[in-house]
Amino acid sequence: MGLRELVVEGVLLARWAREAGWPRSKLFRTLAAEGWTRIPGGAWAEPGRAVDLKLRLWAGQLAMPGLVASHRAAAVLWGIEVLREEVEFTDPRRSRRRAGARTHWLELPPQDVTVTRELRVTTVARTLADLLRGGTRDEALVAVDSALTRRTVGRTRRPALTGTAALASALDAPLPGATRARHWLALADPLAGSPAETVARLRMHDAGLRPSTQVDLLTPAGRRCRPDFLFREEGVVVEIEGYAYHGSREAHRRDLARYNDLAACPEVRVVLRFGAEEVFGTPAAFITKIKQTLTQIRGTPTTR
Repeated sequence: MGLRELVVEGVLLARWAREAGWPRSKLFRTLAAEGWTRIPGGAWAEPGRAVDLKLRLWAGQLAMPGLVASHRAAAVLWGIEVLREEVEFTDPRRSRRRAGARTHWLELPPQDVTVTRELRVTTVARTLADLLRGGTRDEALVAVDSALTRRTVGRTRRPALTGTAALASALDAPLPGATRARHWLALADPLAGSPAETVARLRMHDAGLRPSTQVDLLTPAGRRCRPDFLFREEGVVVEIEGYAYHGSREAHRRDLARYNDLAACPEVRVVLRFGAEEVFGTPAAFITKIKQTLTQIRGTPTTR
């Protein structure tokens, strides 16, 4: 039997080939010669297949049917933004760990498991609850904020996927980390527009800064503006730019018009703009600039 006859949705398990009569040495010579791509854990992707996260999860579930995609992996499948992708499973059966993947041994009630994109996966609420209980604060809240808001992820525009009440309910399960998770959930913001905005807000929170988010402002001409962050008393706006380039001359023009509109609002004295690379890479400098600006304005007589 040929190797391609054994493939299931782009994946071949080495044990299937051996069970079909392929000697180990001949099998691996053939895989190398034909250009198959190895997937950790005893699987191979057929030639021409991109070995992306979904295919690696699929290979894991073919090899160990009890595995459920969870945590960061489940978030990606749901279209929830994360700071980093990782092949992650939850194994309620506590079987052996799978090579090339992070495996969590946790209880999984049937209502916490569903199917999306042909993979067994934890529900949105359970996925976020797991990240809140077991991840870092920044990673967890980037995912939570993303799920709470309408977002364009990749090229797909999707609605909000859950609400804070559903997440609070999911954290009622008696699992380790629940107390910390509930504290972190209180820091979530359904108005956040991007992972960089979430991290910027958390950096400001840690520094004792409490701006308002996505406040409705009007220009003298009546145009509506919603800055990322506003220190209302000082009239300081903080705008966070994502990694993506403007994309077109028209998009660039709209971006410039937006900042001009913000500067024209009666409530605004200063507009500070920061790139995502500053928020993630040099957060101390980002915070220092905001604090310096606030201090300068507090010491300047109001002219408006």
